[in-house]
Amino acid sequence: MRGQVLVAIVGPTAVGKSALALHLARRFEGEIVNADSRQVYRSMDIGTAKPTLAERALVPHHLFDMVEPDQPYSLAVYQEQAYQATADIQRRGRLPLLVGGTGQYVWAILEGWQVPRVEPQPERRRELEARPIGELYQELTSVDPHAALSIHPNNRRRIVRALEVYHATGQPFSQLRKRVGASFPMLIIGLTTSREDLYQRIDARFEAMLAAGWLDEVRSLLVRYSPDLPSFSSTGYRELARHLAGEYDLATALQKVKAAGHRLARHQYGWFRLSDPRVHWLDIRESDLEVRGEALVSAFLSDAECGPQAAAN
Repeated sequence: MRGQVLVAIVGPTAVGKSALALHLARRFEGEIVNADSRQVYRSMDIGTAKPTLAERALVPHHLFDMVEPDQPYSLAVYQEQAYQATADIQRRGRLPLLVGGTGQYVWAILEGWQVPRVEPQPERRRELEARPIGELYQELTSVDPHAALSIHPNNRRRIVRALEVYHATGQPFSQLRKRVGASFPMLIIGLTTSREDLYQRIDARFEAMLAAGWLDEVRSLLVRYSPDLPSFSSTGYRELARHLAGEYDLATALQKVKAAGHRLARHQYGWFRLSDPRVHWLDIRESDLEVRGEALVSAFLSDAECGPQAAAN
């Protein structure tokens, strides 16, 4: 019976995390746990690069299609569900693979964050959302500089949430979100490539998504949902929604989508740093990626049998 261990596969968008995870899950009797904050939404399939139904039929996948695009879904809820899924996989003697590029989701699990459970404050949130984003970020920098350092100045949703928590509790969000450390051995595999190669992969993926019917997916969503919902902050959805509203042509929309994808990748490298000694980085340009991944997991599982301390190192 395999012990309580975890393998995480992280890195920027379009780098091939899902493909490697699927291979390793089949090789090591694993199950995949989603760590992408947009793949939790139903009906947002093509634009979030969600695993296909055929891929999900090969090995069990968890925490995909959890809520409708207009339903709230928080980091605290995700963490609780991810812990439950991981524990269930471990209990059955299989290997959980945490896969995704959402830094908050990944590190909340790997570092054991104590996420503040503060219910949404609708009136306070409306008040905050009505203010200029620059003013909000300046306030956050004043009351919680540590949180401000970890949040992009243009990420209105996260800035508003941090201020909402501060106003509700009187304590900085960063202090409430403590890190207590992991409770079991883990291996973190990071995938990377050159910036030029990554941008080309991102651009090619978006073009393939459009060819696969992404625009029709967005059109269908707009019949039921407002493009102002947090779920539409997924890269590309609002840009395509504005194209469908007649604000600009499809070529301009695609250009904007690609630029947003490049920004996302840069932001993800802020969460997953190449200098982080905890991450075993694999360059996807080198040959035999799957073989190198297998070697890392095999060695990790072998060390885990010798005791938690060996595996943790």
